[in-house]
Amino acid sequence: MFPLHLLALLFISTPTLDLEEKKKKREEEEEADGHIGEGTESKYDRILRRGDLLEVPRTLFTHFGIYLGGGRVAHFIPDIMPVVSSDPCQLKKMVTNSRLLLGVLAKCGSVRVDSVEDFAYGSEILINTMDKVCSRPALQDEEVARRAEKLQGHVPYSLLWYNCEHFVMYCRYGTVVSFQTFQFCKTVRKLVLSRRVAKVTALLGACLLLYLGAVSSCTALVAVLLPFLIWMAS
Repeated sequence: MFPLHLLALLFISTPTLDLEEKKKKREEEEEADGHIGEGTESKYDRILRRGDLLEVPRTLFTHFGIYLGGGRVAHFIPDIMPVVSSDPCQLKKMVTNSRLLLGVLAKCGSVRVDSVEDFAYGSEILINTMDKVCSRPALQDEEVARRAEKLQGHVPYSLLWYNCEHFVMYCRYGTVVSFQTFQFCKTVRKLVLSRRVAKVTALLGACLLLYLGAVSSCTALVAVLLPFLIWMAS
């Protein structure tokens, strides 16, 4: 874990002045408009309800969050900052790509509340699309929002086993599941556990044994058993 802490200090502790000025200016504008103040009216309250599940398509994945009202969204993202710092000012800053990547590697993250703009990051927002594919009915809106608020803070993160989709599914439906993870594992299984891979593995094993010229009962068993298991699992 120590190398990750060192990288975090190198990448995070010295943000550029330009980014800091832009962030400060945007925060001042949002505060003036009343977008992220808790208990204040927001333009998003006209189209979103407290407890709505928000979905933002990305390039390689989809990001999820729970709308809390007042232009605020609770979402779970990988973040290295809670591990290397306890400064509230640092923790509240918008998560950069460096913090996100290091959080994935360190398997740590946080459930945080950001403005709708920061959550969407310029992408289109989809509302409650999971209601059509989830077999469980959605909980009451207020219960969904309260669950999201209760889970705020530092939480262990796993790209496959506990990510932003697991978080929102628990909040809205009471079940910890990720359709993205299921689809990814299904795709990997098709690629790895296939008859073509079994044949290639058997061929490579035979070529390796002939090249090394050291055929023993142990190496021969491995060369035969591995492609056999892949073939049976395909």
